[in-house]
Amino acid sequence: MIELRSIGVDLGTYALRDINLSVARRQYAVLMGRTGIGKTTLLEVICGLRRPKSGAVLIDGVDVTRWPPRDRHVGYVPQDLALFPTMTVRENLEFAPRVRRQPVAKQATNALAGELGIAHLLDRSVAGLSGGESQRVALGRALAARPRILLLDEPLSALDAATRRELQALLRRVITLHDVAILHVTHNEDEAAALADKRLLLQTDPASGIVTVVERSTTG
Repeated sequence: MIELRSIGVDLGTYALRDINLSVARRQYAVLMGRTGIGKTTLLEVICGLRRPKSGAVLIDGVDVTRWPPRDRHVGYVPQDLALFPTMTVRENLEFAPRVRRQPVAKQATNALAGELGIAHLLDRSVAGLSGGESQRVALGRALAARPRILLLDEPLSALDAATRRELQALLRRVITLHDVAILHVTHNEDEAAALADKRLLLQTDPASGIVTVVERSTTG
Protein backbone atom coordinates (compact mmCIF):
# COMPACT_ATOMS: atom_id res chain seq x y z
CA MET A 1 0.00 0.00 0.00
CA ILE A 2 1.14 3.56 -0.81
CA GLU A 3 0.19 6.38 1.52
CA LEU A 4 1.17 10.05 1.28
CA ARG A 5 0.53 12.14 4.39
CA SER A 6 0.56 15.93 4.09
CA ILE A 7 3.30 15.93 1.45
CA GLY A 8 4.65 19.33 0.50
CA VAL A 9 7.08 20.09 -2.34
CA ASP A 10 8.24 23.49 -3.63
CA LEU A 11 8.29 23.71 -7.43
CA GLY A 12 9.53 27.24 -8.06
CA THR A 13 6.54 29.28 -9.20
CA TYR A 14 4.04 27.01 -7.42
CA ALA A 15 3.97 24.29 -4.79
CA LEU A 16 2.37 21.01 -3.82
CA ARG A 17 0.83 21.33 -0.37
CA ASP A 18 -0.92 18.93 1.96
CA ILE A 19 -1.00 16.08 -0.57
CA ASN A 20 -2.81 13.10 0.95
CA LEU A 21 -3.55 9.96 -1.01
CA SER A 22 -3.51 6.21 -0.63
CA VAL A 23 -3.46 3.26 -3.00
CA ALA A 24 -4.21 -0.19 -1.59
CA ARG A 25 -2.56 -3.45 -2.57
CA ARG A 26 -4.06 -4.76 -5.84
CA GLN A 27 -5.64 -1.37 -6.52
CA TYR A 28 -5.09 0.48 -9.79
CA ALA A 29 -5.01 4.25 -9.24
CA VAL A 30 -4.72 6.78 -12.05
CA LEU A 31 -3.35 10.27 -11.39
CA MET A 32 -4.37 13.07 -13.76
CA GLY A 33 -3.81 16.81 -14.03
CA ARG A 34 -2.55 19.39 -16.49
CA THR A 35 0.96 19.31 -17.91
CA GLY A 36 3.60 20.57 -15.47
CA ILE A 37 1.38 20.46 -12.38
CA GLY A 38 3.57 18.00 -10.49
CA LYS A 39 2.39 14.48 -11.32
CA THR A 40 5.89 13.19 -12.10
CA THR A 41 7.17 14.99 -9.01
CA LEU A 42 4.82 12.93 -6.83
CA LEU A 43 6.07 9.71 -8.41
CA GLU A 44 9.65 10.82 -7.71
CA VAL A 45 8.74 11.52 -4.08
CA ILE A 46 7.26 8.03 -3.69
CA CYS A 47 10.22 6.21 -5.23
CA GLY A 48 12.80 8.35 -3.39
CA LEU A 49 14.27 10.39 -6.24
CA ARG A 50 12.99 13.62 -4.67
CA ARG A 51 12.72 14.44 -0.97
CA PRO A 52 9.57 16.36 0.08
CA LYS A 53 9.80 19.56 2.08
CA SER A 54 7.19 18.22 4.50
CA GLY A 55 5.03 15.19 5.13
CA ALA A 56 5.64 11.43 5.00
CA VAL A 57 5.69 8.59 2.49
CA LEU A 58 4.48 5.26 3.85
CA ILE A 59 4.70 1.88 2.13
CA ASP A 60 2.81 -0.95 3.80
CA GLY A 61 2.50 1.25 6.89
CA VAL A 62 6.25 1.92 7.21
CA ASP A 63 7.59 5.49 6.95
CA VAL A 64 10.15 5.37 4.12
CA THR A 65 10.48 9.14 3.58
CA ARG A 66 14.23 9.12 4.22
CA TRP A 67 14.98 5.70 2.75
CA PRO A 68 17.09 5.42 -0.43
CA PRO A 69 15.24 4.32 -3.58
CA ARG A 70 16.66 0.79 -3.68
CA ASP A 71 15.25 -0.02 -0.21
CA ARG A 72 11.66 1.03 -0.92
CA HIS A 73 10.52 -1.98 -3.00
CA VAL A 74 9.13 0.38 -5.64
CA GLY A 75 9.21 -0.28 -9.38
CA TYR A 76 9.27 2.86 -11.53
CA VAL A 77 8.74 3.19 -15.28
CA PRO A 78 9.62 6.79 -16.24
CA GLN A 79 8.07 8.43 -19.28
CA ASP A 80 11.29 8.10 -21.32
CA LEU A 81 11.65 4.44 -20.14
CA ALA A 82 15.40 4.94 -19.46
CA LEU A 83 16.34 1.55 -20.91
CA PHE A 84 20.06 0.86 -21.19
CA PRO A 85 20.84 0.89 -24.93
CA THR A 86 24.13 -1.00 -24.64
CA MET A 87 22.44 -3.93 -22.85
CA THR A 88 20.32 -6.76 -24.16
CA VAL A 89 16.71 -7.17 -23.13
CA ARG A 90 17.76 -9.87 -20.64
CA GLU A 91 20.42 -7.62 -19.13
CA ASN A 92 17.87 -4.81 -18.74
CA LEU A 93 15.45 -7.19 -16.98
CA GLU A 94 18.15 -8.41 -14.62
CA PHE A 95 19.52 -4.96 -13.79
CA ALA A 96 17.26 -4.07 -10.84
CA PRO A 97 17.73 -7.36 -8.94
CA ARG A 98 21.50 -6.99 -9.28
CA VAL A 99 21.45 -3.40 -7.99
CA ARG A 100 19.30 -4.47 -5.03
CA ARG A 101 21.60 -7.42 -4.36
CA GLN A 102 18.83 -9.93 -5.01
CA PRO A 103 19.53 -13.33 -6.55
CA VAL A 104 19.23 -13.36 -10.34
CA ALA A 105 17.79 -16.58 -11.76
CA LYS A 106 17.69 -17.22 -15.50
CA GLN A 107 14.50 -19.23 -15.05
CA ALA A 108 12.75 -16.29 -13.31
CA THR A 109 13.83 -13.90 -16.07
CA ASN A 110 12.55 -16.31 -18.71
CA ALA A 111 9.21 -16.65 -16.92
CA LEU A 112 8.77 -12.89 -16.60
CA ALA A 113 9.67 -12.37 -20.26
CA GLY A 114 7.13 -15.01 -21.26
CA GLU A 115 4.43 -13.33 -19.18
CA LEU A 116 5.15 -10.01 -20.90
CA GLY A 117 5.35 -11.47 -24.40
CA ILE A 118 9.03 -10.62 -24.93
CA ALA A 119 10.72 -14.02 -24.51
CA HIS A 120 11.76 -13.97 -28.17
CA LEU A 121 13.58 -10.67 -27.60
CA LEU A 122 15.77 -11.66 -24.64
CA ASP A 123 19.04 -11.80 -26.57
CA ARG A 124 18.39 -8.68 -28.63
CA SER A 125 19.66 -5.19 -27.90
CA VAL A 126 16.93 -2.80 -26.79
CA ALA A 127 18.01 -0.46 -29.58
CA GLY A 128 15.59 -0.83 -32.45
CA LEU A 129 12.69 -2.26 -30.46
CA SER A 130 9.22 -0.97 -31.26
CA GLY A 131 7.40 1.33 -28.84
CA GLY A 132 5.25 -1.48 -27.49
CA GLU A 133 8.22 -3.83 -27.11
CA SER A 134 10.21 -1.14 -25.30
CA GLN A 135 7.33 -0.53 -22.91
CA ARG A 136 7.12 -4.24 -22.11
CA VAL A 137 10.86 -4.36 -21.40
CA ALA A 138 10.66 -1.30 -19.14
CA LEU A 139 7.71 -2.84 -17.31
CA GLY A 140 9.63 -6.10 -16.93
CA ARG A 141 12.67 -4.32 -15.55
CA ALA A 142 10.46 -2.62 -12.94
CA LEU A 143 8.79 -5.92 -11.99
CA ALA A 144 11.96 -8.04 -11.93
CA ALA A 145 12.94 -6.87 -8.44
CA ARG A 146 9.54 -7.98 -7.07
CA PRO A 147 8.26 -4.52 -5.99
CA ARG A 148 5.29 -3.87 -3.73
CA ILE A 149 4.45 -0.68 -5.62
CA LEU A 150 4.52 0.02 -9.35
CA LEU A 151 4.71 3.63 -10.58
CA LEU A 152 4.00 4.33 -14.26
CA ASP A 153 4.56 7.73 -15.87
CA GLU A 154 2.55 8.10 -19.11
CA PRO A 155 3.33 4.49 -20.09
CA LEU A 156 0.94 4.34 -23.06
CA SER A 157 1.13 7.87 -24.45
CA ALA A 158 3.35 7.19 -27.48
CA LEU A 159 1.62 3.99 -28.64
CA ASP A 160 -0.87 3.32 -31.40
CA ALA A 161 -4.43 2.41 -30.42
CA ALA A 162 -4.10 -1.36 -30.91
CA THR A 163 -0.86 -1.59 -28.90
CA ARG A 164 -2.36 0.63 -26.20
CA ARG A 165 -5.30 -1.77 -25.79
CA GLU A 166 -2.95 -4.76 -25.57
CA LEU A 167 -0.87 -3.11 -22.87
CA GLN A 168 -3.93 -1.97 -20.93
CA ALA A 169 -5.01 -5.60 -20.68
CA LEU A 170 -1.49 -6.60 -19.63
CA LEU A 171 -1.33 -3.93 -16.93
CA ARG A 172 -4.62 -5.11 -15.43
CA ARG A 173 -3.18 -8.67 -15.24
CA VAL A 174 -0.03 -7.37 -13.55
CA ILE A 175 -2.09 -6.28 -10.51
CA THR A 176 -3.08 -9.88 -9.74
CA LEU A 177 0.00 -11.71 -10.97
CA HIS A 178 2.44 -9.55 -8.99
CA ASP A 179 0.24 -8.52 -6.04
CA VAL A 180 1.16 -4.83 -6.38
CA ALA A 181 -0.44 -1.43 -5.99
CA ILE A 182 -0.21 0.66 -9.17
CA LEU A 183 -0.14 4.46 -9.50
CA HIS A 184 -0.34 5.44 -13.18
CA VAL A 185 0.03 8.99 -14.51
CA THR A 186 -1.88 9.86 -17.69
CA HIS A 187 -3.63 12.68 -19.54
CA ASN A 188 -5.92 10.28 -21.40
CA GLU A 189 -9.49 10.06 -20.09
CA ASP A 190 -10.25 6.86 -22.03
CA GLU A 191 -7.13 5.23 -20.62
CA ALA A 192 -8.13 6.23 -17.10
CA ALA A 193 -11.65 4.89 -17.58
CA ALA A 194 -10.32 1.55 -18.86
CA LEU A 195 -7.82 1.00 -16.05
CA ALA A 196 -8.68 2.85 -12.86
CA ASP A 197 -10.13 1.50 -9.64
CA LYS A 198 -9.38 4.94 -8.19
CA ARG A 199 -9.00 8.27 -10.03
CA LEU A 200 -7.02 11.14 -8.54
CA LEU A 201 -6.75 14.70 -9.85
CA LEU A 202 -4.03 17.25 -9.11
CA GLN A 203 -5.48 20.75 -9.33
CA THR A 204 -4.24 24.27 -8.65
CA ASP A 205 -5.91 26.89 -6.50
CA PRO A 206 -5.89 29.96 -8.82
CA ALA A 207 -5.48 32.43 -5.95
CA SER A 208 -2.63 30.77 -4.03
CA GLY A 209 -1.00 28.66 -6.74
CA ILE A 210 -1.01 25.73 -4.31
CA VAL A 211 -1.59 22.29 -5.82
CA THR A 212 -3.69 19.70 -4.01
CA VAL A 213 -5.12 16.29 -4.92
CA VAL A 214 -8.79 15.29 -4.98
CA GLU A 215 -10.39 11.92 -5.62
CA ARG A 216 -12.75 11.65 -8.57
CA SER A 217 -15.45 9.14 -9.31
CA THR A 218 -14.31 6.20 -11.44
CA THR A 219 -17.50 6.53 -13.45
CA GLY A 220 -17.00 10.08 -14.69
